[in-house]
Amino acid sequence: MKTLTITRPDDLHLHVRNGAILQTVLPHTARQFARAIIMPNLKPPVTTVAQALAYREEILAAVPAGLDFTPLMTLYLTGSTTADEIKKAAASEHVHAFKLYPAGATTNSDSGVADIKAVYPLFAAMEQYDIPLLIHGEVTDDACDIFDRERVFIDTYLIDITRNFPGLRIVAEHVTTTEAVQFIKDADANIAATITPQHLLFNRNAILAGGIRPHHYCLPIIKRESHRLALVEAATSGNPKFFLGTDSAPHLTSLKETACGCAGCYSAHAALELYAEAFERADALDKLEGFASFYGADFYRLPRNEGTATLEKTAWTVPPIYGENGLTITPLKANEELVWKLAKG
Repeated sequence: MKTLTITRPDDLHLHVRNGAILQTVLPHTARQFARAIIMPNLKPPVTTVAQALAYREEILAAVPAGLDFTPLMTLYLTGSTTADEIKKAAASEHVHAFKLYPAGATTNSDSGVADIKAVYPLFAAMEQYDIPLLIHGEVTDDACDIFDRERVFIDTYLIDITRNFPGLRIVAEHVTTTEAVQFIKDADANIAATITPQHLLFNRNAILAGGIRPHHYCLPIIKRESHRLALVEAATSGNPKFFLGTDSAPHLTSLKETACGCAGCYSAHAALELYAEAFERADALDKLEGFASFYGADFYRLPRNEGTATLEKTAWTVPPIYGENGLTITPLKANEELVWKLAKG
């Protein structure tokens, strides 16, 4: 196959930050995706509809001329979130979900929820007003091995949440384990999951074997090969519960290549190309359109996009960095060759 044309896709899990970083990274996403679910973990976090609408305007101002891109906003769930704010969010045409970060789980999660059961009344309000809950599903107990944190979160919290709020639409973000895949498959139709390109392409050797590679370090951390294979099977199966969410997370190169580097892989520069590589390896390019363009839109009850995106079988080398004037971001697969390239159009 020399070309692959699909309905224009959506990224259902994306970090674009703000300020100069936003200006640097947003064009990469807008070139490929029609829409993206925007994560709210700024400093300070986006916790109200008013803040989300202001952030939306900042994002729209960064969209390059001639590109059509719509940010889909989310609110950061905290212990101070009110049922009234949930009602306002559900009524807003621009706010599409709440994001649950267990306190301390990942980047800018210090304002997250420390006691998940204490916010059950907020889950009830989300269920009542029919607005999705997006979950970073990891426990933060120091006694729990970092490679087990997703599995333990499912056993400790997610099973109970789904039982207590059977009508609540939930996205288990960036799933990474065999156990998470099986949980999603067995759950009701209102429970779905996003899968990132790095978790489809790499196992934990990519971080640790032959030297520490900080640009492959993300949270949830990349797991064993058996888990990667389970994710590939889920993504390429045609099961509509699994859809594209890059979790592209830009950090300055200086903050990754340091004694205590930030967690996050920057993949927005070549998101579709990276997914195409993973799907081609699995001999499942025919399944990429559903995963990238249909299932997420359907879950969020959005119309499927018009227009198309075309990938060409053309080798190219990923630049070592993006950005300038002291603001540099090292992309996933920097200085490496990719075999698929998004066609200009």
